[in-house]
Amino acid sequence: MGIEFLITSLIVVVSPGPGALLTVAAGLSGGARAAAVTALGCTLGIVPHLLAAITGLAALLNASATAFEVLRYAGVAYLVYMGWATWRSPATLEVRTDAPARAAGGRIAEAMLINLLNPKLSLFFLTFLPQFIAPGEAQPAWRMLQLSLVFMAMTFVVFLGYGVFAARFRDQVLQRPGTLVWLRRGFAAAFVGLGAKLALMHR
Repeated sequence: MGIEFLITSLIVVVSPGPGALLTVAAGLSGGARAAAVTALGCTLGIVPHLLAAITGLAALLNASATAFEVLRYAGVAYLVYMGWATWRSPATLEVRTDAPARAAGGRIAEAMLINLLNPKLSLFFLTFLPQFIAPGEAQPAWRMLQLSLVFMAMTFVVFLGYGVFAARFRDQVLQRPGTLVWLRRGFAAAFVGLGAKLALMHR
């Protein structure tokens, strides 16, 4: 596992996207614990893309324009929905120090879904990871799994950092109702903007 893989993966993970945005929002609304749960959900949302790439389903997705478009517009619709739901949410952030297990499960499911409906992840695993597998590799699937686990670990650590950083300034944000309104609108616009970017994305 070379330094090139680690650096490139870090650049991909650090680049802001729906998962990072959702984790930051969780950190602001629910604190560090909520951010950690959301970061875990975003990381678990990578697993289906990983399995698809290893089993060859990603190749089928890449070859089928219809399958790709269906997944892409499902992702667009979900991001727009997230923007709409964020815009309509209360102007204040709810502070909960005793969130039940079901709430944690809901956060994980929401985070997994937002990454599951991101076709760029399938293409990432299909086109990026194989470049770091030697042509004569005895067990290419195992090697790809190793690289993917490293990528997932980096995703969790970086997203957790985003969320904890947001939670760190949570109290200051909560004391400014006007800031909350603009943050909510900013998140809503960002979700819709990411959806528009995904809609305009070319294969």
